[in-house]
Amino acid sequence: MFNSIKYATVIGATLIAGAAIAQDYPEKPIEVIVGYSAGGGTDVMARTAAPFIEKYLGDGASLVVKNMPGASGQIGVTEVANADPDGYTLGTFNLPGMMARTIDRKADYSADSFTYLANVVNDPNVIVTSKRSGIETMDQLVEEARENPGAVTVGMSSLGGDDHFMLIKLQNLTETEFTIVPFRGSAPARTALMGGHVAMGILNISEVASFQDDLNVLGIATTERSDFAPDLPTFAEQGYELVNGSMRGFVAPKGLPEDVEAKLLAAFEQLDGDEEFLAAMAATSNPVEVVTGNDFKVLTQDLWDLAKGVWDETPWN
Repeated sequence: MFNSIKYATVIGATLIAGAAIAQDYPEKPIEVIVGYSAGGGTDVMARTAAPFIEKYLGDGASLVVKNMPGASGQIGVTEVANADPDGYTLGTFNLPGMMARTIDRKADYSADSFTYLANVVNDPNVIVTSKRSGIETMDQLVEEARENPGAVTVGMSSLGGDDHFMLIKLQNLTETEFTIVPFRGSAPARTALMGGHVAMGILNISEVASFQDDLNVLGIATTERSDFAPDLPTFAEQGYELVNGSMRGFVAPKGLPEDVEAKLLAAFEQLDGDEEFLAAMAATSNPVEVVTGNDFKVLTQDLWDLAKGVWDETPWN
């Protein structure tokens, strides 16, 4: 009898504490860890979204972006995975890169280490060629690669990222072989391409939107044309079924109190219908695709499966 009363008292106290957390949350600034340098695509997304998340969390909410670059984002996302799950540490999350890091090296986190809040950006891949290459269409590119296996050099930001997986899809689809030239980020890859040091590049639409007059942009890996480049045909329109891109969103450590998680999810879910937010993201050429909660987790698992399959067949390290 005593134990029953004690148990009921503990449960009651826990429920009251939980309700208090939801009602008062957030009581202090929320830190948002970005695993890349300031000014990059992920950082821009976090800083653009922050004031809107503050608005939907309520009066007094404050998000503070903290950059922790290094190891292709692994340092920052590991910090998030190991933080207290109290709702005061969130982090940006990039796919497929964050899952690829658990395959190609030792990682102190896995797909089960997080509470999934929302994917916000789906930045599709584009294939571009140097003006000096003489390659202006997809058919010309594929023909050149078939006739001269390995002769076409491809600049990309890193191995094990969305651009790398896009190239593997292209090679498998067209039975071609290219030579990869990895760079330390998309900006140097684009610079090398514009200088004619590599023949071809795989980038994201946000990274070439302002450079379309300086490069040959051959197509975009989406099912429909992008609002950021409405004259640019999809690969499917040209006979190549290629859909791929870089996804960027937000996670928290696994184990958030359910009511805090619900409050955060409600805030992120309102981004998709906020015209001011959509306009702010459009100004940075970042295509918005909001996927929240468990759907985001399922998406993460799908991309882990893709990365693992690629690694098993063609390990990139």
